[in-house]
Amino acid sequence: MEIAENAALVVVDVQKGFDELDFWGPRNNPGADDNIASLLDAWQATGRPVVFVRHDSPKPQSPLRTGYEGNDFKEYVAQRRGKGAGAELLITKTVNSAFLGTPGLDAWLKAEGISQVVVVGIQTNMCVETTARMGGNLGYEVVVAFDATYTFDLEGPFGWRRGAEELAQASAVSLHGGGFARVVTTEEVVGAVA
Repeated sequence: MEIAENAALVVVDVQKGFDELDFWGPRNNPGADDNIASLLDAWQATGRPVVFVRHDSPKPQSPLRTGYEGNDFKEYVAQRRGKGAGAELLITKTVNSAFLGTPGLDAWLKAEGISQVVVVGIQTNMCVETTARMGGNLGYEVVVAFDATYTFDLEGPFGWRRGAEELAQASAVSLHGGGFARVVTTEEVVGAVA
């Protein structure tokens, strides 16, 4: 695998509010935060650009609402902001895709000459997947570090309920099998960056 010298790491919604499991329910992949941290370290050590994405939920009951501590980045992300040698961007959004946030991610990537993005964060089947799909549709080479993402159990139509791991795998299959992104492991990405 090749990771470009200027590939952007897009860190999606790694916010304290996602630790409120009473609100979200059971999650998968307890090692995701360690993997996100190791990717951030690899990006910052090599001077590659990092995009921090924050979800500012307009829903008053959401743990991600503005003005509430859950809206803040998790501590390990907050501590790493501004520490790398590469370019850094903060995007805020109220919808699933980081490409529909402020400032505009597509315009920034184009201005920086970036054609490859590595997407990590929360939730695998929501904002990570939507960002990856849109990136693929816009012509970017998208890589998703699967084990640097996680999600939660979810109920859908007809009383269907799926577990977090099943949802995450379905998301990975759709992204990879559908040609939106290459789904890989953190170890593969770090190995290609080092």
